[in-house]
Amino acid sequence: MRRVYFLLPTPQRARRIVGELLMQRIEWRHMHVIANENVSIDGLPQASLAQRSDLLVSLARGTAVGCATGLLVALIAFVVPPEDLRIASGTVVILALSGTGFGAWVAAMIGVDMPNSRLKRFEAGILRGELLIMIDVPKERVAEIEQVITLQNAQAHVEEGDPGMPAIP
Repeated sequence: MRRVYFLLPTPQRARRIVGELLMQRIEWRHMHVIANENVSIDGLPQASLAQRSDLLVSLARGTAVGCATGLLVALIAFVVPPEDLRIASGTVVILALSGTGFGAWVAAMIGVDMPNSRLKRFEAGILRGELLIMIDVPKERVAEIEQVITLQNAQAHVEEGDPGMPAIP
């Protein structure tokens, strides 16, 4: 799957394109719309929190850093145990898992408040009142879907996502 991004000037045009994409057998769950707070996107597939924010990227980063930190603390405690305290291998696992959980939790709290860094290039259009529509399509249908979008709206600015980047989330 590839993610195709495009900006549309009005919600009416977005509804028309979404209808056409549904006729082209693109499922509702594969379409995601983002707009500023002044634009009504009722009747359109709204982007989830994971698509609007850097939640997943931050979560992955925090999990990795938390696990590494937990393992480091566990290994230090295992090699140089505190006085009169025996460190068993189960303690190492518990410290590593605790670090992982804590890192994931902190990173998720931060990532929820951060706008999605992949959408930075569309920020100006969204602030002007345009609607950003993201569509996840099979690789072999990208050209076909881009053509459908441009036929429906010549003003649509279509961009394909990063070629090495899967359409997640």
